[in-house]
Amino acid sequence: MEKDNVLASFSLEGKVALVTGATYGIGFGIATALAQAGAKIAFNARKPEQIDHAVAEYAKLGIEAHGYQCDVTDEASVQAMVADIAATLGPVDILVNNAGIIKRIPMTQMSAQDFRQVVDIDLVGPFIVSKAVIPSMVERGHGKIINICSMMSELGRETVSAYAAAKGGLKMLTRNICSEYGEANIQCNAIGPGYIATPQTAPLRERQADGSRHPFDSFICAKTPAGRWGTVEDLMGPAVFLASDASNFVNGQVLYVDGGILAYIGKQPK
Repeated sequence: MEKDNVLASFSLEGKVALVTGATYGIGFGIATALAQAGAKIAFNARKPEQIDHAVAEYAKLGIEAHGYQCDVTDEASVQAMVADIAATLGPVDILVNNAGIIKRIPMTQMSAQDFRQVVDIDLVGPFIVSKAVIPSMVERGHGKIINICSMMSELGRETVSAYAAAKGGLKMLTRNICSEYGEANIQCNAIGPGYIATPQTAPLRERQADGSRHPFDSFICAKTPAGRWGTVEDLMGPAVFLASDASNFVNGQVLYVDGGILAYIGKQPK
């Protein structure tokens, strides 16, 4: 295969991508990458002011993103959003289920209501949005779904019982969508980010008063063979790959972009 043909398989020109919760952070970065590869971008948020701010931020990068007010846990709202996108931009070719929350609460202190809220947004939401776009994908004979999983899809950690349960479930939802709809030329894969440097994690990376590193920063860098936190840019190439024709025979997989954490037992104590 010639070089030009290989590169062309990564193009998203003419595709419509819906990235849920892409107002900042990882979702914003992935949507930016898909736009740079040629896709038309749609995203959702629950509040109009979040949409307005994100549209302006995309515009600074030369991206015309289309925002929709929608709660991913509200099935009627999701169905209406998907229909609106189809009428405005065209049917969704690429879905990135990025919207999510985490609540760090010890399990025995966590209410069932809090547990259900995390699972509802992080697992039921991707089910609802995927369900809304799959029929059109089946009808047209192609589609890409990318679920944003986590290292907590594989590992447990204190205070994140609901998040780990939801992200473990999302890994299996990924495999099941592959199993049910692979014959329709729909590829459903996932990205499992490692610890990513974002404004939300900045306090964990700040130098202490004595100039030393934050204990959690030291812990993560010691556990990561790459010796650093990941960046949103580290996720952009993998997202384009999984959204493009370059991954047409990749299905049901979780691509962990974690600097090697899941492959590493850790350093021996001195």
